[in-house]
Amino acid sequence: MNASDFEGVFPAITTKMDAAEDVDIQAVRDDVRFQIDAGVDGVIVCGSLGEASSLTADEKVAIAEAAVAEAAGSKPIIMTIAEDSTRAAIDLVRRVEKAGVEGLMVLPAMRYLSDPRETMGYFRTIAANTELPIILYNNPVAYTVDLLPEHFQMLADEKKFVAVKESSADTRRINKIIDLVGDRYKLLIGVDDLALESMVLGCVGWIAGLVVAFPRETVAIYRLVREGRITEAMEIYRWFLPLLSLDIGPKFVQKIKLAEHVVRGTSPVVRAPRYPLVGDEEAQALAIIKRGLENRPDLTKYGF
Repeated sequence: MNASDFEGVFPAITTKMDAAEDVDIQAVRDDVRFQIDAGVDGVIVCGSLGEASSLTADEKVAIAEAAVAEAAGSKPIIMTIAEDSTRAAIDLVRRVEKAGVEGLMVLPAMRYLSDPRETMGYFRTIAANTELPIILYNNPVAYTVDLLPEHFQMLADEKKFVAVKESSADTRRINKIIDLVGDRYKLLIGVDDLALESMVLGCVGWIAGLVVAFPRETVAIYRLVREGRITEAMEIYRWFLPLLSLDIGPKFVQKIKLAEHVVRGTSPVVRAPRYPLVGDEEAQALAIIKRGLENRPDLTKYGF
C-alpha cells in the first residue's frame, strides 16, 4: 500500500460466529465481498468490533487468509494488531504478513496501561519487525492509553507510520496534528458520530463501524464531503446519526451485529463473555434500527 491508499472508507468488519460461537470463515469472505461491492476502499479485520480480544492468534490468521483470498488484490486487507505483549504482537505481524495482508492497524498493547514512552517504543518495535505500512490507532476513551499530537510529531521520523486513526473524540486534535506535522500522516477518523465534522477538519479517511450494515450510505457521505457537497452529505449524516450512536459504549459489538442481522440477515452471535442484548437494551437498539430503515435515504438523489 502507498500513502494514497489510506484515503477513503475502511470498514472494520465484525467477525461472524456460528451457533457454537466458532468463526464462520465463509461469512468472513461474504462480508469482504459485500463491502467491496458497495465501494469501500479497503477492509480492516480483527479489530475491536471484530471481537479481537476473544479470538485466538490462529483464528486471526485464518480470518486474514480468508479476507485476502476474497479480495484477490482488488482492495487492501488491513490487519489489526491488538495483543497483550510486544512479543505476541510481533509474532502475529509475521504470520499475517505471510497471509498476504497489505497493512497493519496497531493499537497500544492491551491490558497494561503504558505511558507515552512505552507506547511509542511498542509502536517502533513493531515497525522494526515488518515492512508493512502502519496505521497508529489512538483511542484513549476505550483503552485509556493516550498519545497526544506532540507524540505523533515525535514518531514522524518512522516512515512505516503512514496514518493515524484519531479516536480521542476531541476534534481539536486534528488541527493540532496538522499544525505540528502538516500532511505527514493520513488522518483517519474512527468515531462514527464525529465522522463528517472530522473530515471537514482534515481527516481523509473514515474507519467505520455502522458501515458493516450500511456501506453505501457511508461511502456516499464520504464522497460528498470530499467533493465539497457538505449540505448534501449532512442530509444523509443526520439520518445516520441515531444509527451511528450504536457504535458507542461497551456493547457496541452486540448492537452493530444486531443491526447487521436486521438489515442483512447475518448472524448476530457474539462470543462469550459477551452475551446477546436482551430486554430494554435490545428493544432500544431495534427501535433505532427500525426507524433508520423506515427513513433510509434514496441515494440516487445524490448520484449514488
